[in-house]
Amino acid sequence: MTNWSLVVHGGSGALELSTEEEAAGRAGLNAALDAGEAVLKGGGSAVDAVEAAVRVLEDDPAFNAGRGSVLTAEGKIELDAAIMEGRERHAGAIAGLTTVRNPIGAARAVMDHSPHVMLSHDGAEEFAATRGLETVDPSWFEIPARREALDKVLASGAGFDLDVKYGTVGAVAVDRDGHVAAATSTGGLTAKRFGRIGDSPLIGSGTYADDRACAVSCTGAGELFIRAAAAHEVGARMRLAGESLQDAVDDVLADVLALGGKGGMIAVAPSGEAAWGYTTRGMYRGRASAEGEREVAVHAA
Repeated sequence: MTNWSLVVHGGSGALELSTEEEAAGRAGLNAALDAGEAVLKGGGSAVDAVEAAVRVLEDDPAFNAGRGSVLTAEGKIELDAAIMEGRERHAGAIAGLTTVRNPIGAARAVMDHSPHVMLSHDGAEEFAATRGLETVDPSWFEIPARREALDKVLASGAGFDLDVKYGTVGAVAVDRDGHVAAATSTGGLTAKRFGRIGDSPLIGSGTYADDRACAVSCTGAGELFIRAAAAHEVGARMRLAGESLQDAVDDVLADVLALGGKGGMIAVAPSGEAAWGYTTRGMYRGRASAEGEREVAVHAA
């Protein structure tokens, strides 16, 4: 029997936060850990735990996923998410949702109730409706701070926001049976255009799980994480090069940085080992374990 372990993140970046913003983020991470821990303590599966943790973060406006997501250049919100389990490497992903309250639930439905791995935009909405998933008016997702951020980016002429904060959320877990799982959810980039999709819902880039190595969830400059196949690369380094979990995380982040991208990632191994790393000023992160460990942090220790 493996000692369960759970790690969550709420995005990385400059994170120049007010006292209130940091406190809200920490509270959200603790709530997500509570949700995932309740599943794992009760003997539940890693995949159920990561879904539960990410649902909490999607409903929390402190993060860029679900409620509180950033706006596109057209002033809309388009949501992406993915989930994967490591035993048989089943996976589900969703992109461009506009009304489903919890995109991670839609990704789970794709994994469990369809022959596909990834659905997007109108087709994803149609599929979610067939599964009876809860929907909300798109306005429910928007908060004033994100509208202000969009106005600032558009006024600057900078295109889209790559430098301030990657508020993607994610969770990775290993359960008592030694199975790993990963889940990631995001609103993407402020002022994104043309139906842009980043790494978060792409299996192998922002999300990956494999019982032979590890489970990984990423946050950061999505285009660079895609080019590095970052989440898969962590596991590949462990399986094929014999690297430790932490070394693999650090080396992949260094590779992404060499390509010109910053960000972070969290990971767990079937042994119960956990790791994280980031190349930005900070990353919302937290972990809990069967040994009673509980840590929540934002900036470097």
